[in-house]
Amino acid sequence: MSQVYEELKARGLIAQCTNEEKVRDLLDNHQTTFYIGFDATADSLHVGHFLQLVVMSRLQKAGHRPIALIGGGTTMIGDPTGKTDMRKMLTKEEIDHNAECFRKQMRRLVDFDNGTALMLNNADWILKFNYMDFLREVGVHFSVNRMLTAECFKSRLEKGLSFIEFNYMLLQSYDFLYLYRNHGCHLELGGDDQWSNIINGADLIRRVDGKDDAYGLTFTLLTTSEGKKMGKTEKGAVWLDPEKTSPYDFFQYWRNINDADVIRVMKMLTFMTLEEIAEYEKLEGAGLNKAKEKLAYEITSMVHGKEEADKALAAAKAVFSGGAASGDMPTTALTADDLTDGSIAVLDILVKTGLVKSKGEARRVIQQGGLTVNDAKVTDVYASFDESAFGGEGMIIKKGKKTFHKVTL
Repeated sequence: MSQVYEELKARGLIAQCTNEEKVRDLLDNHQTTFYIGFDATADSLHVGHFLQLVVMSRLQKAGHRPIALIGGGTTMIGDPTGKTDMRKMLTKEEIDHNAECFRKQMRRLVDFDNGTALMLNNADWILKFNYMDFLREVGVHFSVNRMLTAECFKSRLEKGLSFIEFNYMLLQSYDFLYLYRNHGCHLELGGDDQWSNIINGADLIRRVDGKDDAYGLTFTLLTTSEGKKMGKTEKGAVWLDPEKTSPYDFFQYWRNINDADVIRVMKMLTFMTLEEIAEYEKLEGAGLNKAKEKLAYEITSMVHGKEEADKALAAAKAVFSGGAASGDMPTTALTADDLTDGSIAVLDILVKTGLVKSKGEARRVIQQGGLTVNDAKVTDVYASFDESAFGGEGMIIKKGKKTFHKVTL
């Protein structure tokens, strides 16, 4: 086996580990079954999940067996971790639909054929629980006093923590016990915000089965150099579903990250060798744009395929070089109903494209000199455009320095 653990460490992926010596041995010298859980809270995975899928794929390529655990059962409760309020309660039908969407997206990065990886759903065992049996087998091993010291609960105590959420840690811990018993799973992985849940799962195995060979490992969370969570834009989350975040917008998100983040993200999220990344690390100033373009291309290829990455790259180059608008640029199609007396106000255009959330925000963008329409800067907040402005390939809007959008009629 290769030096997998050292590779993860060198890429800045490892945050905490329950027993570094044992986990290093499992990953470097044995074929190990490990799992990562994904609660089906939306109908698409997002950038935060992507990091976990990359690690899962990396370990699979090294000979280990991943279990992608869809949280069909745990999603019915909702993980309180990192949330200031209780999550919206989803119906079983909504959860099942979301889980199916997850399955399709995961297959792009993880090979589930021939048993080299498993995709399981904890609804298959959690929804069959007899509550009294669960309390006697699992609940008896959890100290409420100790649970309340966990970060995921501490941050919620002031605003209120519901009893249903309080059960989440027990259920996630039981998942580890179930997978340990039924699939020989000895390692749980997850983001560093899952540390409390993960160590309690390993502890439950020790208490219930008397075994001391279950371990936990958490990844560094995907944050900017300022410590803010990555994967958020003005329009919301950066999704892996092309219908929710277009391949072009996805590409542009990575193309436009801060200079301080590009090399670190390249190490964490791509399969480029550390030697190749070291060459990009030598770039400075404007030269970093080459690294950002490479990063955006690599990640877009992994999520959407090479063809979509090629299109996004070509569209980005055309826009930045002042070339013709590409058909792959994010586009909003207006209809005659959107026009009043043959024209439409610039404020309405900005809101309809989703480039701003309100007319007030649109006014601020214009007043601050941040809007260009068809290569002409817009300074009048009351400006409007008639049908002729949408001729040819459509109206090209540039908001700020990096956001481009096409509007057709």
